[in-house]
Amino acid sequence: MRGSKSSENELKPTLGLFDSATIGIGAIIGGGIFVVTGIVAGLAGPALVLSIVLAAAIAMLTALSFVELTAWLPAEGSVYEYAHRLVSPFAGFLAGWMWLVSNTFAGAAVSLGFAFYLNALFPGMPANLVAAALCIIFTAVNYVGVRQSAIVNNLLVSAKVVILMIFVAAGFSHVSSSNFIPFFPSGTGVLYGAYFIFFAYGGFARVAVVAEEVKDARRTVPRAMMLSLAISTVLYLLVGTVAVGLVGASALGRSSFPLVQAISVVGNPILTYILSFGGMIATASVLLTSILGVSRVAFAMARRKDLPPALSRLHSAYGTPYLSVLISGGLMIVLVLFFDLTAVVAVSTLAQLFYYGSANASALRLKTRTRQYPRFLPAIGLGTCALLMCLVNASALAIGLGCIAVGTAYYAVNRRSPKSNTGSPETAEKPQAARRL
Repeated sequence: MRGSKSSENELKPTLGLFDSATIGIGAIIGGGIFVVTGIVAGLAGPALVLSIVLAAAIAMLTALSFVELTAWLPAEGSVYEYAHRLVSPFAGFLAGWMWLVSNTFAGAAVSLGFAFYLNALFPGMPANLVAAALCIIFTAVNYVGVRQSAIVNNLLVSAKVVILMIFVAAGFSHVSSSNFIPFFPSGTGVLYGAYFIFFAYGGFARVAVVAEEVKDARRTVPRAMMLSLAISTVLYLLVGTVAVGLVGASALGRSSFPLVQAISVVGNPILTYILSFGGMIATASVLLTSILGVSRVAFAMARRKDLPPALSRLHSAYGTPYLSVLISGGLMIVLVLFFDLTAVVAVSTLAQLFYYGSANASALRLKTRTRQYPRFLPAIGLGTCALLMCLVNASALAIGLGCIAVGTAYYAVNRRSPKSNTGSPETAEKPQAARRL
C-alpha cells in the first residue's frame, strides 16, 4: 500500500540530455534576445555586449552552484528543496515562493513579447489579449504532460536557433562600425543593462526544477545546464553585436520588436517575416517552460505542505500536477492583462536574483566531501546576485518586497495550522539518502 501511495506522488523520468538541454535553451533564448534586447540597448548603448558578458558571468557562477547541488541531490523543486534542506525550512519556502513569483512574471513578459512580434506582422492586434490567448494554449499543452511539452519545446528551440543564425548571417555584411561610437555612452548603463539581460539567462536552471523527470539526473542535469548556458551566451553575443551594428543602440531601445527593427535595414521583407516568426516561437517556448517550471515548484512545495496539498495531485491519465499547471497559467493571464513589459521584466528579475542568491547560499552549506568547486565560488555568486539586486527600480522593489511580505505571512499562518507538516513520508526519507552521497 505504501508503494502505491508513493507512486501516486512521484514523477517518472522520461527526459534525456537533448530534451534537458533544450529545456534550458528554450528558457534562455527568447525573452532576452528577442524582447529585452531593446530595453538593454536603451540603457547600455553599444556596450550592450558587455552587459551580456557580465550577466553571463554571474549566471555561470550560479550555474556552478546548481551543478554541485544537483549532483548532491536531484530533486523536483530545485532551489526550494536545496534551501529547505541546507539552510532552513523558512529559507527554502521563500526561495520557492520567489521562484514562483519570478517565473510567473517571466511567463507574462514573454507572452507580451510574443504579442509585440505578432503585431509586427499584423499591426493593430490587441497585445494583452493575444498574450492571454497564448497563455491559455500553453497551459493546455503543459496540462497533458511533460513529455508532450518537451517535444513541442524541442521543435521550437531548433527553429529559433536556426532563425537567429539567419539573422546573424544576413545582417553581418550590413553592420556599420559607426553604430558602436561612442561605445560607452553611460558607464552605469552597462550594470543596469546586465540587470535586465539577466532576466533571460535565468532560464539556465529550469531543467533542475524537473530533475525527477530526467534520466540519470545527477549527470544529465548539470551537463544540460552548462551546455544550454554556453550555447545561449554565444548566440546572445553574436545577435547583440549584429543588432547594434545594423541600426544603432538608440533605435533598438525605442522598439518593442528590436530584431525586426534591426533586420529591416537589409531591405529584404522576407527576412522581416522570418524574424517576426522567430520572435513569436522564441517567446512561446519560454512561456512553455515557464508554466512547466512554476507548476513543478508548486508541486514540490505542496508535497511538503508548504502550499495547499491539492497542488501536488497528479492527473490520473497524464501524470501531471494539473492544478498547479492551471493556476500557473491563470496567474500569467491576469498579469498580461494588467501590466506592461518593462514592469513584469523588472519584478521577475528581482525575484530571480533572490532565489538564485538562495541557491548560492545553499551551495555554501554543502559539506567539503561533496563539493566539486572551491567554496569561494558560491560566495562570489551570492555577492554578484546581491549587487544586481541593488539596481532594481523603486516600483519593482516595492512589488518584490510586497511578494516577500505576503509569502512570509502565509508561511507563518501555515506553520501554526494543525494540518501543517514539514514534509510528507515520501520526502522525509530523501535527505538521509542525500547525506550519504
